[in-house]
Amino acid sequence: MLHSGLYLVTPDWPDTDALVAAVAALLPARPALVQYRNKLANGALRREQASRLLAVCRAAGVPLVINDDLLLALDIGADGAHLGRDDGDPAAARQQLGAGRILGVSCYNEWPRAVAGAAAGVDYLAFGAMYPSPTKPAALRAPLDLLTRAKREFGLPVAAIGGITLENAPPLIDAGADLLAVISDVFSAPDPAARAVAYAGLFDRSHQEPSA
Repeated sequence: MLHSGLYLVTPDWPDTDALVAAVAALLPARPALVQYRNKLANGALRREQASRLLAVCRAAGVPLVINDDLLLALDIGADGAHLGRDDGDPAAARQQLGAGRILGVSCYNEWPRAVAGAAAGVDYLAFGAMYPSPTKPAALRAPLDLLTRAKREFGLPVAAIGGITLENAPPLIDAGADLLAVISDVFSAPDPAARAVAYAGLFDRSHQEPSA
């Protein structure tokens, strides 16, 4: 269901029109996933933004998952949900979403969370912060070898998050990251669309390299 590439995470913008337009402009770069994340919005604004984003993502054939809110994901018929530490039991979420929708979990730097997520039937495991993050400055750092170990032991897609830029991304892909979750380095770039295309190019190059 998931292919490797940029995992586009939305910024906390209150302007719905601006947010939807910004995401729509990035969809031709074919991100693997879009995650709707807005920690500052109230429930009504989150529902409005998520619903409008779902429409543009669906039209482009790019899956939209909802961060930290399984009920919102179910309510609007999103393509899935991403759950953090305090967002409920992954196994229960898997049952509610059904087998056809995407479920991801944040594992931070905690291996037991990866074990539990894999056992619950999630579709990908996210680790980070991999680098110092402007979005979460106090986030604990996760070592690169967690990506490698998770790929080896679970065979699930692995997402890296936290402080990722185009320049520091290649070691993450080399370590096994299938998905690069990015906010600032795309949305704050002088040319966000070109930046998104450049991320896709990182994965294209990695797939062209001969295996050892």
